[in-house]
Amino acid sequence: MRSFRFLLSRRWALFAVAVALSAYACWLLGQWQFGRLHTRQANNAIVRINEHAPTASVAEVMKPITSTSTGPTVSNSNQWRHVTATGTYDTSHMIIWRYLTNDRSQSGVDMVVPLMTATGIVLVNRGWVGSEDSINLPTPAPVVPSGVVTVTGWLQQDGTGPSTAVNQVNGGANTRAISSTAVQAAMGKDWPVPVYGGWVALQSEKTAADNAPHAAPGMTPADYPTLDDGPHFFYGLQWYFFGILALFGFGYLAYEERRTEIDPEFAATMDARRRAHLERNAKKKAVKDAYKKAYADAGEK
Repeated sequence: MRSFRFLLSRRWALFAVAVALSAYACWLLGQWQFGRLHTRQANNAIVRINEHAPTASVAEVMKPITSTSTGPTVSNSNQWRHVTATGTYDTSHMIIWRYLTNDRSQSGVDMVVPLMTATGIVLVNRGWVGSEDSINLPTPAPVVPSGVVTVTGWLQQDGTGPSTAVNQVNGGANTRAISSTAVQAAMGKDWPVPVYGGWVALQSEKTAADNAPHAAPGMTPADYPTLDDGPHFFYGLQWYFFGILALFGFGYLAYEERRTEIDPEFAATMDARRRAHLERNAKKKAVKDAYKKAYADAGEK
């Protein structure tokens, strides 16, 4: 055991602490990735269940926001539930969801229009449309149907954080993320009925003049989520591998240090290798410096 006493030196002790912290950090990151994997799998299971559930009216699965409302406005079990509602669009309170891109990385915005029903306001995201500045609607803007309309779409949970604030930009309401709670706070006083919690990603709409339901004209509807595990499993394995590699590397270097102390011939071989390596690096540097000097001299001429 005497040959391992070098591990008690300040240099090796600090090295060991650094390696241990690195390995622990890799383990935590691996756990984080596998946690994200389990969350994604749980969410995918909910989406698969709701995919085959019967279409529900908004009154069945959405609750009006009140002064005593607490917790999520839409439960996890109702995320991506197929819902329907009938009412009239209130275009005077349209909200632009800015700074969004489509699957071809084109800039644009989403058009969110409140639908006034007999029992509450439903926030309907009619879809994405291209916009040069990602803030304003294009000219001409997609037409929103007037009169009574029946909408069908996917129920979504509210966004959270400061990005949900509803601001006035160029005379219209604007936000970075949709939150029914933020909309209720900003516009609720203008309506005789409360805002339903959550929002609906429009898939189709139908007025009395339409023969059949159809997507919003000129808009790109929201994509259905991809129900796979994503990259989290392999990312988690990578972090575990990095942690194991750090511990293995420390053990290998400690073994070499021990062998150097107890085997003079091995120590001499390692010293010769290090000297040869330093000499090669010195020669490479000298050649590189010579080229730099030659180029500099040529430039001056």
